[in-house]
Amino acid sequence: MAEADSADLVAEREAICQLKARYFRFMDTKQWDDWATVFTDDIVVLVDSAVSNGRQLTAPHDLPTGRDAFVGHIRNFLDGVVTIHHGHMPEISFTSSTEASGIWSMEDKIKWPDGRTLHGYGHYHERYRKEDGQWRIARLEITRLRMDEATG
Repeated sequence: MAEADSADLVAEREAICQLKARYFRFMDTKQWDDWATVFTDDIVVLVDSAVSNGRQLTAPHDLPTGRDAFVGHIRNFLDGVVTIHHGHMPEISFTSSTEASGIWSMEDKIKWPDGRTLHGYGHYHERYRKEDGQWRIARLEITRLRMDEATG
């Protein structure tokens, strides 16, 4: 996007930031139909279930590919679970007028009905694609720097 007007880049960057804000809000409020709208149909997701080895996942979850399968899986997994997600300090780069990548520092808190808790810290590594005038998440990887777990 070297030829793009700087105001256009600012607007596109803001659109991606708003996309990520909706991602967090819809997940934490369990608005699954709305949450599905932030992803491309062919979303690929990798989430580390342990502290990552730098940028390498050490224990990736086995998550389904594709929006419907992924959203359904997370909806079932988080049934009755309280989640709080925060994303900070986005680093967004544009590779074209319809593709971008981003890294977000993250913190999440999760509490299961049986009292188990997780307080995690790490990064979202994402790729975005603009479809029908809307930015969507096409690839999402979560790496972890720290995980504080406790039992109820």
